[in-house]
Amino acid sequence: MEPSLRARLRAGDQSAYGEIFDEHAQALFAYAARTLGDRSAAEDAVSLTFLEAWRQRDRLLEDGGPVRPWLFGIATNVLRNTARSARRHRAAMARLPARDPVPDFADELVSRLDDVERLAAARRALARMRRGDREVFRLCVWVGLDYASAAEALGVPVGTVRSRLSRARARLRTFAEAELRPARTEPPHGGGQVGSDRVRAVRSTGEDTR
Repeated sequence: MEPSLRARLRAGDQSAYGEIFDEHAQALFAYAARTLGDRSAAEDAVSLTFLEAWRQRDRLLEDGGPVRPWLFGIATNVLRNTARSARRHRAAMARLPARDPVPDFADELVSRLDDVERLAAARRALARMRRGDREVFRLCVWVGLDYASAAEALGVPVGTVRSRLSRARARLRTFAEAELRPARTEPPHGGGQVGSDRVRAVRSTGEDTR
């Protein structure tokens, strides 16, 4: 009988790791990029996720379903550590003397501006939630894991996933409304276009979570 994928992973079969990389790397990158808001940091997070998967292979049960929840559980832990490191880095940089900004006129920045603003709006709203609610929302809504898979990834009961996701959706709507209010009251001169862009970004965030 041919060994299962889980058994091959536990045994350190490199071809098995190649299979899960080919199948899941792109989804892991999208998850990390949305969470961190930085493509370069997301690439590092994906690499760290597979490194940790290799190191933790003996913890993977041979009997079970798809390895996707296990892999995204590792990614979630990697992203927690990455976010903490980023906060420490920002704090250290804030203590340095200010320097004049150097403008970047690359054409691709213009085309990506709208997507960046939408992602930034979503990340600002999510940052105001509890970490548990935020992680459940990302796994269920952004990644598309079902309740059972998200529960396996996070090591919590399925009922906890359900309640956290419900709370996260409700709070996201509340925070989106809070973002909209100042945009509606901005003066038409000087800030009109910014206000319009902000409204579109927040509306898009709300629509993505439906």
